[in-house]
Amino acid sequence: MTDVATTPSESSRELVSFRAGDQEFCVDIMAVREIRGWTPSTTLPQTPSYVCGVINLRGAVLPIVDFNCRLGREPAVPSDRHVIIVTHIGARLVGLLVDAVSDILTVTGDVIQPTPDVACDTVRNFVRGILAVDGRMISLVALDRILPDLEAEAA
Repeated sequence: MTDVATTPSESSRELVSFRAGDQEFCVDIMAVREIRGWTPSTTLPQTPSYVCGVINLRGAVLPIVDFNCRLGREPAVPSDRHVIIVTHIGARLVGLLVDAVSDILTVTGDVIQPTPDVACDTVRNFVRGILAVDGRMISLVALDRILPDLEAEAA
């Protein structure tokens, strides 16, 4: 666990960082229900390319989103080394297929820098901010933008 904040305070928050391709991202730990190993999913017809399929999570059908593919990058080829981060997005549970979970970061709000203006609108839709931590650049993911219908609910 990396402690970015020098002293814990009421305004500090914890983030789960993970790797997707050659980049590192993070999400608020309060949105994470669990982290589990890759489980083969069942594909559904006519789903967007970034939806790998669905899995049965203790009786609940959980959609799995290929995080790389959702960002417009090459889709992952899931293997035993991949993990699924089960997240709460609004009232829904969604699994994010990522390469690996890296760390738990404790940060204060001032550590999170705004997404630069050089980024295109698509990037700003998915990235809430950037953290520069220990020589790493970590993008804070806007979870509410992962599924298109959730974008409409968030607006």
